[in-house]
Amino acid sequence: MKLAGAFVIAGLLAVCSLASAEWIDIDWSQVKPIDEFDHYWQRLPAEMQYLRHARPSARIVNGQQATPGQFPYQVALLSNFGTGTGLCGATIITNNFLLTAAHCVVGGNGQVAIGGTAILGAHDRTVVEPTQQRIAFAQSGIFVHPSYNPSTIRNDIATVRLNTPATFNARVQPIDLPARSDARTFAGVEGTASGFGRTSDASTATSPVVMFTRNPILSNAQCNSFWSTAVVQAQNVCLDATGGRSPCNGDSGGPLAVQDGGRSLEVGIASFVSAAGCASGAPSVWVRISFFRDWIQQNSDYVFRP
Repeated sequence: MKLAGAFVIAGLLAVCSLASAEWIDIDWSQVKPIDEFDHYWQRLPAEMQYLRHARPSARIVNGQQATPGQFPYQVALLSNFGTGTGLCGATIITNNFLLTAAHCVVGGNGQVAIGGTAILGAHDRTVVEPTQQRIAFAQSGIFVHPSYNPSTIRNDIATVRLNTPATFNARVQPIDLPARSDARTFAGVEGTASGFGRTSDASTATSPVVMFTRNPILSNAQCNSFWSTAVVQAQNVCLDATGGRSPCNGDSGGPLAVQDGGRSLEVGIASFVSAAGCASGAPSVWVRISFFRDWIQQNSDYVFRP
């Protein structure tokens, strides 16, 4: 028994040693939400530049703290630009690929991030957790939709290939995407948004832990009663923000999921919210996954169900 115990201890030490050798340290003081970068705002016309300095009234973005492992597909995506490191969300779709928003990995003048780190399996992204996998990705592994337009926020979608495959376990799991035959718009269905973004419009800090909120998904006609057909089109899906519950800065690129037959199904990628503030009550706008099935399959190793 003593010998067996010694082997167990030795094995644990070996695992800890391996984990520490692969661990990627992050200076969180150098990480900021993607909207704090100049390139995020430079795409807007001159008359809109004042929005970057506007501070809406302090209203809580009424989310809840997730329980550890509640969203095993959630990723904290850190993209390295020449001017710093941007925080976004992403989702695991296979052990090799993540799905995110194009504006999370494209900087000024259309330059793609030089690489970065994906944090998988985290509850608190800022501390050392045994459940975390911190995996690097290279510029060559970033695939941005060729028709992405930062000025109109069209085709705001990208995939990211990890340098090494993720190891699936209870805290790290891929999310399903709508099957090719799935023609649902999901209007009226409760959607769940999750991420590490700000918890209020007044906050200058993002959340260290995973937060989430739930609201009904809107039809595009309902969404355009606030926005317009020039902004929200067939490639978008919207989430109601009643009660001020909404994704916020730092949540970009993260998932909008529904429960479907006992599994989580990602139907949207966080794209943008109103400049009036995350808690303004304006619907948040997402990239509609089903609109980009062909592109996703061509730019990852994800295979859609028939």
